[in-house]
Amino acid sequence: QVQLVESGGGLAQPGGSLRLSCAASESKVNDVSMAWYRQAPGKQRDLVARITPGNITHYADFVRGRFTISRDNAKNTVYLQMNSLEFEDTAVYYCNRANLAGLYSWGQGTQVTVSS
Repeated sequence: QVQLVESGGGLAQPGGSLRLSCAASESKVNDVSMAWYRQAPGKQRDLVARITPGNITHYADFVRGRFTISRDNAKNTVYLQMNSLEFEDTAVYYCNRANLAGLYSWGQGTQVTVSS
C-alpha cells in the first residue's frame, strides 16, 4: 500500500506563500493522476487541484490563478505552490489519487493556517 507523507504547511500571512510537498513511498504514483485536497474544521474535504501523469492540471475555482500543482517523478513527489494566500485557505491539506474510487490510505496531512 502506497504511503503518503505531506509536509510544508505552517503559518502564513494573507498574501503570503507556502509550498507543500507530498512524498509517496512507491513510484506507482507517477502513473496515476494525483491531487491535493483540503479540509477546514467542520467542513467536507474538497479537491483543490489535480495533475495527470502527463502534467495536465486542473484547479478548483477558489484557488485558480493562485495555486500551482506540479510533480517530480524522480522523487515520487507532488507539490502545491500556494501564493496570495487568503484566510479561507486555512485547512489541513492532503494529497491522494485524483480518482476517488482508487484512493490510497490518507496521510496525516499538513496544517496551513493563514492569519495576520
